[in-house]
Amino acid sequence: MTPRASATRRHLPTSPFQPAPPRPPAEQFAPDDRVTHDRYGLGTVLSAETEEWITVRFSSGEVLSVSGTKLNKL
Repeated sequence: MTPRASATRRHLPTSPFQPAPPRPPAEQFAPDDRVTHDRYGLGTVLSAETEEWITVRFSSGEVLSVSGTKLNKL
């Protein structure tokens, strides 16, 4: 009897034993970048001292410090 060739195991996306997928890299924001937020709409980055909190002036005139994960670059 000949040994059976080892087959690669199939990936099961619903398996609870799979490691969590890697997080996408955080976007880098710079002053004057145009961004959008789900709740506040369009805005312009005023300052980005850290990757977590970004100060943004929205089109409504509000200046808020929001999480960088909630913003999308345009």
